[in-house]
Amino acid sequence: MHDDLQIRRRRAAYRAAHRGTKEMDIVLGRYADAHIESMTAEALTLFEELLAEADPVITRWFTAGTDGEEAGQLTGLVADLRAFHGLEHGVSGVFLETR
Repeated sequence: MHDDLQIRRRRAAYRAAHRGTKEMDIVLGRYADAHIESMTAEALTLFEELLAEADPVITRWFTAGTDGEEAGQLTGLVADLRAFHGLEHGVSGVFLETR
């Protein structure tokens, strides 16, 4: 089970840093570098769901925030991503369980 989680983490980190648009490579890649190793399986699942979204959607959420309805269960993760990059007040990592 632990090996499966590590494989998922490596895949997600790679996908985060190799999006196809340089901006999202930087935004998501740096976030993954800082948080991926401490993500729980549940947090990683949400991060993988975020990575499945199209770059224009993630870019819009990242730059303008979300209204909560459009992003659904990803709202907290998007807020944490924005806080990590200094776009929202709060402490990055609050959304993710890092134990």
